[in-house]
Amino acid sequence: MPPLDWAALAPTLAVAGAGLVLLVADLFVGPERRAMLAWIPIVGFGGAAALSAGLWRGDARVVAGMLVVDRAACFFYGLFALIGILTVLLSIPYIRREGIEFGEYYVLLTFAVLGMMVMASAADLLMFFLGLETLSVALYVLAGFLRHRLTSNESGLKYLLLGAFSSAFLLYGVAFLYGATGSTNLEAIQAALLPRASPGPLPAVGVGLILVGLAFKVAAVPFHMWAPDVYEGAPTSVTAFMIAGTKAAAFAGFLRVTPVAGTSLQGAWPDVLWILAALTMGVGNVAAVAQRSLKRMLAYSGIAHAGYLVVALVPGSPLGTAGLLFYLLAYAFMTVGAFAVLIALGQRGEENLTLDAWAGMGTRRPLFALSMAIFMFSLAGLPPTAGFMAKLYVFSAAVEAGYIWLAILGVLCSVVSVFFYLRVVVVMYMQEPGAEPADLRLSGATALATLLGVAGTLYLGLFPSGAWEVAVRSAQHLAGMGG
Repeated sequence: MPPLDWAALAPTLAVAGAGLVLLVADLFVGPERRAMLAWIPIVGFGGAAALSAGLWRGDARVVAGMLVVDRAACFFYGLFALIGILTVLLSIPYIRREGIEFGEYYVLLTFAVLGMMVMASAADLLMFFLGLETLSVALYVLAGFLRHRLTSNESGLKYLLLGAFSSAFLLYGVAFLYGATGSTNLEAIQAALLPRASPGPLPAVGVGLILVGLAFKVAAVPFHMWAPDVYEGAPTSVTAFMIAGTKAAAFAGFLRVTPVAGTSLQGAWPDVLWILAALTMGVGNVAAVAQRSLKRMLAYSGIAHAGYLVVALVPGSPLGTAGLLFYLLAYAFMTVGAFAVLIALGQRGEENLTLDAWAGMGTRRPLFALSMAIFMFSLAGLPPTAGFMAKLYVFSAAVEAGYIWLAILGVLCSVVSVFFYLRVVVVMYMQEPGAEPADLRLSGATALATLLGVAGTLYLGLFPSGAWEVAVRSAQHLAGMGG
């Protein structure tokens, strides 16, 4: 048994400990006090973020050859903790309102974050698969948590079946790479492939299958067909977590696998990503134009943003990686914030998901309408929001690497997205208000999640230098580690 670096494992242990405490605490907390359970994951995520900040300032640590805790991993730990805290805040009133206030909800959410952390720091493909399955199994249950709704049952079942297929593809890819190199360790695989003038078809097939599994998780075209139905049917709080969190975890996997993929495909890797990015940006934005449901529109929006994030991978440079990290942070604030507004202005069984339900919201709920407008501006990439700076960094990295046409295509797709994002703002402020629900109750937790989303979106747009510096240093450290 190799010695373990317990200090390097501290952030993941904090989250795992919170999950175990939740399991026990749920046995002793009555139904009327279950909201108190939400504080346990919040404390666990906050502790993990604080411990990650301490580790970020030090050197990379490898735990038994299976996990690498470098600055990139610590960045993702903090990002996952942020997404987890925001999700818990907007979940508190939502699951009570929908009659699903069970301790298992927070347990599954906590262990899903744990799986994401393992994915972000995996130095071995088997460890990465273990983290992926920990995340996926929790999400399969969470997607169908609204057991009394057929749409939620459908969401959970679709995600289970299609997710199992994607996991099988990824596992077959791991098997092919193991057959070609005799190892599942990422550094060992790369070291085995580098001396070969022609790695042969086996590593290329393995990388291709892993790409399919990761592309499914980020809902990249043509592996995106599950996303709109699953996101629409799942509980709204879970949809927010899936769009922001799962995407970040899968792109962490992309960053770890990229050095091996580049060695296996010998120059073809950027071309594969180029095509994937172009298709995903185009299809996601065009499909979103036709949507009348805000939840479904945000689902297609998530597909389009996956395309922008793939653009950051194409250059294979530290600048592109830094752009990816900054984009994921900005995307977490503006996406989870938008879903917080959806939850705040909804009611049981009627979540105000259609555009018509938002008519006159600027008059009825001016502060929440203003918040939603800010999130829509940011998702569209308009200044002075975080979305503008994120796209600027990503497209600048593509241009610097010579992928000018890809950056131009990304800008054109962003122009298309302005239509359906600003349509929400037009409906809120320029259409006559409808009837105000009599039993609409605003929650302090949802208001706090919305406020944090607005603050993060505006801060990263107006003062991006601090977060950008952290992203750059994390990306440089990742490049120095060789992935």
